[in-house]
Amino acid sequence: MIVVDDCSTDYSIKVIQSFIEQDSRISLIQLTENSGAAVARNRGIEVAQGRYIAFLDSDDLWLPNKLEKQLAFMKANNYPFSCSSYDKIDENGRVFEHIGVPDKVCYADLLKVCTIGCLTAVYDTEYFGKVSMPLIRKRQDWALWLRLLKKTDYVYGLSETLAQYRVRPDSISGDKVNASKYTWRVYREVEDLNLIKASYYFSHIIIRGFLRTKAPSLARILGLLK
Repeated sequence: MIVVDDCSTDYSIKVIQSFIEQDSRISLIQLTENSGAAVARNRGIEVAQGRYIAFLDSDDLWLPNKLEKQLAFMKANNYPFSCSSYDKIDENGRVFEHIGVPDKVCYADLLKVCTIGCLTAVYDTEYFGKVSMPLIRKRQDWALWLRLLKKTDYVYGLSETLAQYRVRPDSISGDKVNASKYTWRVYREVEDLNLIKASYYFSHIIIRGFLRTKAPSLARILGLLK
């Protein structure tokens, strides 16, 4: 376990060091300045020595046996890239929404909507090599999945719920308008889509988001909610 501390201001370092004393497989990297999720995750990828790469932010949770079950799923089917279903929880740990995953998703599908929760993704470096996230403040995980899907046909979904994503009012991922701006940047700057293609895929994001928040019953009929 590689823990990357992005200049935390609480007691995180002391807590991490207490675990390191109990288990030598845990290592700590302290960034010298607050750099954001992409830099922190890429630093972890850089020093990782294991075959598989998985991500977990500090406020989210993996359920027991998450890695065991997901790696068994990948090895049994020879899948180099996988994700799983997960639940959204509030600050007190109460589940308020379930997020399912399709059986498989290709590059074009993922351009329309990101169905991969960062806390559930696992990729095989034996197949891909080490692939990093682009250095943008938001949506860098989605951009990484797109990079991986240029090297393989599908990401495969495990329907079992294996993680919990915590939603807080002050979360950086909670600002939908700002997130949309970064979605557009991924289309135009990272994926280098022309204006017509970028607008086509962006329209799917907007319509899906509207239906999820304003017309969830219709969204379920259309298969947009799991």
